[in-house]
Formats: sequence, structure tokens, C-alpha cells
Amino acid sequence: MVGFRPADVPPTAAVKFVGAGTAACIADLVTFPLDTAKVRLQIQGESSGTAKASHAQAVKYRGVFGTITTMVRTEGPRSLYNGLVAGLQRQMSFASVRIGLYDSVKQFYTKGSEHVGIGSRLLAGCTTGAMAVALAQPTDVVKVRFQAQVSACASNKRYQGTMDAYRTIAKEEGVRGLWKGTGPNIARNAIVNCTELVTYDLIKDALLRSTPMTDDLPCHFTSAFGAGFCTTVIASPVDVVKTRYMNSAQGQYSSALNCAVAMLTKEGPMAFYKGFMPSFLRLGSWNVVMFVTYEQLKRAIMAARHMA
Repeated sequence: MVGFRPADVPPTAAVKFVGAGTAACIADLVTFPLDTAKVRLQIQGESSGTAKASHAQAVKYRGVFGTITTMVRTEGPRSLYNGLVAGLQRQMSFASVRIGLYDSVKQFYTKGSEHVGIGSRLLAGCTTGAMAVALAQPTDVVKVRFQAQVSACASNKRYQGTMDAYRTIAKEEGVRGLWKGTGPNIARNAIVNCTELVTYDLIKDALLRSTPMTDDLPCHFTSAFGAGFCTTVIASPVDVVKTRYMNSAQGQYSSALNCAVAMLTKEGPMAFYKGFMPSFLRLGSWNVVMFVTYEQLKRAIMAARHMA
């Protein structure tokens, strides 16, 4: 057995809630530069009429590590962690709900039955994903805006800090601006949550049932990596539209659908897979770190409670 062994008593909903938020924050700390590179690649090629965006458009990014290298050279290494505070705020509110409450909602839909069908898993994933977006959308908007902003020159910065971003967006775009892109984000997270959690669930069950693997680190690692790849393939188009729409200047797009149509007509269908490699590297590594940490945290907390 590798790591903490499964507890005799299943973890409570509160343990899962806290464990999921904490594990997601740890995963974000590890993978945030990849997420920032993904955002920069996704918005590259987007036309914008604002003067502040002109410098950003002049910088060309090529590939994941080329983007990271360019950012470090032109903006400094700290630019890779633009929006980290909002990112951690997002994960504590977002992942706690969408991942931490998944099992509880799944049990609610199955009325406590031991047999859990694919339909119940998908429904639970959609439900917790939508709940999480409704709660944490402002933190996601601020995170994306910070990651997209080029920070070489302080005077050209769109926002000077996390709280300034919340205030500026609310002042210039109204409170609704903080929930900008909620529609595509709910769509994205319904897809991501269903693919990520349900795939992890199914792969893990299949490995435990059909292979010599036991419920420990190698099983968690394999399940998380597979879930990350499946999620990236399915969710990338919605993720690109969400990023473009949330980062857009007021009035640039009339809706998320208008943003998607503009991308298709101006840049072609491959625009929907811009930043695919950093998305996969980020989601794959994020899933591995998050799920492995989450499984171990649940067991560690239950073991500590048992010893107390």
C-alpha cells in the first residue's frame, strides 16, 4: 500500500468539501504557469480595439514552453502567476463545491443505492458544476483578466491588484460584469465536471475491478491522468470561447455565441483548439496533483479524527 490506507469510516461531506478545496489550491500552485500560458495562447489572434491591448497583440507566442519563455523574458517570472490570488480564491469556493459535494449529490440522486449508473454520475457532475460556477464566477473573471494582461509596463496594466480588479469591473461594467461569461462557463463546467469526475470515477472503478491495482497512489495517478486527457479533448472549444468572452472589452461581443461565430469566421475551426497542448499539460498535471492530494487528504483527516 502506498500512502495513507483507506479509512474504516468513509469520509464525511465536510471532510470532502475542505479536502477538495485544499487539494485544488495545491494543484493550482503547481500548474498555474501552464494555465497562464494556455490563456495567452487562447486569446492570441483576437482583434481588440483598445490601445492597451496593442502591446499584447505585438507579442507572438509559440507553443507552451515558448509562451512561458517569452513571458519570463518580456514581463519577468512573476507574470506566470498573474491572477494567482483570484485563482486560489476560485479553487477554495469552486472546487469545494464541484468536487467536494459530488459524492453527496450522487448519493442524493441514487437515493443511497449501491448501484450507481452513468446517468446519476452525469447528473451529479452537471449539478455540482453549475452550483460552483454560480458561486465562484467573479473569481474566474478576475483570474482570466489578470492572466491575459501583459505586465511589462505598470501604466498599461488593466488592473493594479485583485481587489482593484473586482472594484473596477463592478464600476465600469456593473455587478453583472463580474458574472460575465456565466453561460459558457456553466456549459464548460458541466462538460468538464462530467468528463473529469465521471471519467475518474469510471476509470478508477474499472482498474479496481479488472486489474491487480488497489485503491492507492498508482490507481489514483492513472485514473487522474486519463480523466485529464478526456476532459481536454471534449472541453477545449468551450474553454477557448469562455476565455475570449470573459477577457473581451465591453461591447466587443454581444454574446458568447457571437464570440464563437466571430472566432469561426475570422480564424477558422482550429481556433477552438488554440492552447490545446498547455490545456492538456495543465489539466493532466492538475488532475494528477489534485486527485492524488484529495484522496490522501481525505484519508489523513479521517485518520487524524480517529486518533483524536
